[in-house]
Amino acid sequence: MDWKDEYKKKMVSAEEAISVIKPGNRVHFAYGVEPFDLGLALLGKVGDLSEKGIKLFVPAPGRDFAWYDPGWENIFSVEIGHVLPIASQMIREKRGDFLVGDLTWAPEADLRDPVDVLLMQLSPPDEHGFCSFGASLWDKRNAVKNARIVLAESNKNLIRTYGDNFIHFSEIDYFVEHTPSGKAPGATDMLGRKSTGPGEVERDIAENVASLVRDGDSMEIGVGGTAEWIPVIGVLEDKNDLGWHSENTPRGIATLVQKGIINGKRKTLHPGKAIATAVGGGTKEEMEYINMNPIFEVYESKYVLDPKIIGANDNIDCINSALAVDLTGQIAAESIGPVMVSGTGGQLAFAIGANMSKGGRYIVTLRSTAKGGTVSRITHQFDPGTIVSVPRVLADYVVTEYGIAHLKGKTQRQRAYTLIDIAHPDFRADLKKEAQKLF
Repeated sequence: MDWKDEYKKKMVSAEEAISVIKPGNRVHFAYGVEPFDLGLALLGKVGDLSEKGIKLFVPAPGRDFAWYDPGWENIFSVEIGHVLPIASQMIREKRGDFLVGDLTWAPEADLRDPVDVLLMQLSPPDEHGFCSFGASLWDKRNAVKNARIVLAESNKNLIRTYGDNFIHFSEIDYFVEHTPSGKAPGATDMLGRKSTGPGEVERDIAENVASLVRDGDSMEIGVGGTAEWIPVIGVLEDKNDLGWHSENTPRGIATLVQKGIINGKRKTLHPGKAIATAVGGGTKEEMEYINMNPIFEVYESKYVLDPKIIGANDNIDCINSALAVDLTGQIAAESIGPVMVSGTGGQLAFAIGANMSKGGRYIVTLRSTAKGGTVSRITHQFDPGTIVSVPRVLADYVVTEYGIAHLKGKTQRQRAYTLIDIAHPDFRADLKKEAQKLF
């Protein structure tokens, strides 16, 4: 049989595909934007699932499906991997649960109960029968391997990349034709939060970070907060021969590649290539530039986020945002108190990798204040319940709009006073009093 005939036999309606899900099943969405048609069909099946319900895992909630709303708990037992805005209220009200872990060392599918049905998006097959995972790979290969049944929404708008970002259609059980009726949230940052663009504070922070970036350095920039704006503000325009090895690829990076500012000429690993596990988040023009561009290579997260691989890049600058930093250098990037506002992400992996890199730097960025200037993000002690995302022994540079604090090699007292120097002036006196009590 010609492979195209076999592919056509696997193409069914969304309702027919979802019919394989039975009450009590464990159903996972793959990382990336959820398949809209399959999601709607799953909601349409709630009457058949009401007796036992299903266990639903959504790693990065991006579409506003009803299972995040009150009243659906008896049908959908929802777990998420990142606390994005669509699911934040559900987590705060304890109607869902958060998966503790990341994609660095052990994908969750290897450790948890078997997945009955995996839902994902793929491109249509190419002339050889291979589908693209699109703008992000993450652990999708591993997820396909560990799922009993795989349902894929065939989306012709997904880009193709070089690297390992493909799978043969024969590994998928059923395909559903994607319809463009459901759109991912617009006008947001890469964490799905409403975005108004960078302000004066973000520009000051970006300029401070840029002063640390040397010609020839490789870079990683995390999503969200202050770090994500660095590539679009223009502070890297005068740099030369930068490299790229990152979990995500924020807006502006592809433009820097196009301009030759990021060219990877001096990289020790994958020279001349821009490496990531996700290249989405750019403008339409940037995504068109990335599509089938051999400069960009996409690999699985367990490779890209491996600290040994990160550390093999000499002179890598790993730049990530934080919610708060205490006076010893502990970094909180997931919660304020017990309230989760983000996810684990790859920050710990890149902190370790930067510390392993010859000439590497781990750089944390944050605004000096929160809640309209009433709370200092540099604090003498975290609120009870706050998650420490990165331990103080890995802290290196901390950057606010008021300057740069270099913590590596400093005592507790020295760290405290160095951090107080870059705190908002309104809080420095109180921070100094607390530091004197503590240290």
